[in-house]
Amino acid sequence: MIVPVKAFSAAKVRLAGALDPGERAALARHMAEIVLLAAAPLPVVVVCDDDEVRSWAERSGARVVWCPGRGLNGAVADGVAAVAADGVERAVVAHADLPLATRLEWVADFPGVTLVPDRRLDGSNVVGVPTGAGFAFSYGAGSFDRHRAEAARLGLAARLVRDAALAWDVDLPADLAFPGAAGLAAGDRAVPGDAVDRAEPVAQRSS
Repeated sequence: MIVPVKAFSAAKVRLAGALDPGERAALARHMAEIVLLAAAPLPVVVVCDDDEVRSWAERSGARVVWCPGRGLNGAVADGVAAVAADGVERAVVAHADLPLATRLEWVADFPGVTLVPDRRLDGSNVVGVPTGAGFAFSYGAGSFDRHRAEAARLGLAARLVRDAALAWDVDLPADLAFPGAAGLAAGDRAVPGDAVDRAEPVAQRSS
């Protein structure tokens, strides 16, 4: 699994009205830890360009792909290329700000493209792709629709999954109202399997 992780000290600036810099950094680290826990038993690759994140990832048992100046899309592409070079046929990309993430391994069980959007059906919180398909990542506002279009361009089957747990990312102060937020702020860690049940996947084939 590939997890792009921004420098903790620079993460979640849009939460500045609700959390001070130290609190934002601690929250970003805790959420990233939850996502890494949820990846098991998949091996984890952290793509980053920050020394603190690299040290944290290595201590967590993740492989690091160093991506200075590549931006989110370039860093994810580098991560996919790295696992493809190891012979991995399907990659799962998960954002590091999913505080309710649990058991992500199921995303890798589909041969086409799996897309798990955010709860606004705008962003792409989790994406599963065949590593050899040449899938072009296009994160940012509206990425869910762009990634659906990319699957169609490549002629790949697309599985679109509404998942209550994985749909909850944290970007704005209102997003801090997720179940267990108080415990997370106090330093508790979620245990994979404890949160919200996943909806049954709905498979769709791109035309």
